[in-house]
Amino acid sequence: MKMIQMEGVSKDYQVGGAAVHALSEVGLAIGAGESVALLGPSGSGKSTLMHLIGCLDTPSRGRYRFEGREVGRLDVNALAALRCATFGFVFQRFHLMPRATAWENVAMPMRFAGVAPAERLRRAAALLERVGLADRAEHRPSELSGGQQQRVAIARALANQPRVILADEPTGNLDSVSGAEVVALLGELHGEGRTIVTVTHDEAIAARAQRVIRLLDGRVVADDSG
Repeated sequence: MKMIQMEGVSKDYQVGGAAVHALSEVGLAIGAGESVALLGPSGSGKSTLMHLIGCLDTPSRGRYRFEGREVGRLDVNALAALRCATFGFVFQRFHLMPRATAWENVAMPMRFAGVAPAERLRRAAALLERVGLADRAEHRPSELSGGQQQRVAIARALANQPRVILADEPTGNLDSVSGAEVVALLGELHGEGRTIVTVTHDEAIAARAQRVIRLLDGRVVADDSG
């Protein structure tokens, strides 16, 4: 059984009274420990697909099963619990809390998960050291470079020890050197056995994945193993 299974998944939005079809009849299966790139131009539906995989949104039609569980049948609390325990998110614009320090940003998901304060501090410190920012623990986002902010975001994504990392254009706001560091760090996490799903429009970044799923106009048009 694959970890992630989608059958006939579609997602529609209402914009100004008109229906917008973001995804249409998507079918895919992703196994535990795979490194997958969702590749396509802007508007192809790749970020929408990532949001569905990570339980940030639900399909309009079709079935999504995670480890055999029908995600569409979960209530709000069960969906939130699955999302918190299973997925770590990395976004293009970092989404850090501007007034919080690096370690406070990393610790925040643990707070929502009910982790004890002492363990939050210990784990956040270890994660910041893991991403090379132990000496920036008390710095706020405005005091960090873009690459450093994204490394804080990756540390935060690891806070609840997720099995799946979902990265949406993680190098989109970074220079080439910082971007390469982030891609290398995601590669390390994959090497440790995590499932990595990266949304990108960059062929070079997609080529680093084991498998490339290409989207166009809300549909999967190719699924290539590297």
